[in-house]
Amino acid sequence: MNNGLNLPPKVTERAFARLAEINGDGPVRPLRVAVAGGGCSGFQYDIRLDDVAEDDLILSNGGQAVVVDPVSLPFLAGATIDFTDELIGARFTIDNPNASSSCGCGTSFSI
Repeated sequence: MNNGLNLPPKVTERAFARLAEINGDGPVRPLRVAVAGGGCSGFQYDIRLDDVAEDDLILSNGGQAVVVDPVSLPFLAGATIDFTDELIGARFTIDNPNASSSCGCGTSFSI
């Protein structure tokens, strides 16, 4: 995966800004980005607010955090986590250099 590079995923300013909007004035919960088996292409992204686990990689900026578990990390090496707000909807997106193909909605991929 990722041609042997072990680069951590990157999170854009736009994604951190949207996470700050979601968290608002309440308790700050990190955004978990994980990879699980399934979906129409073999793997799927699981993106949700969650708590930090002991062995998570924590990517933080401005008091906001994105966490990735150690099992998902190799699948997300070098990926960019972003937030898009388009006519078809607003969502967190992942530009993943490890994915050889992905489905049309962008939530599942194959390696």
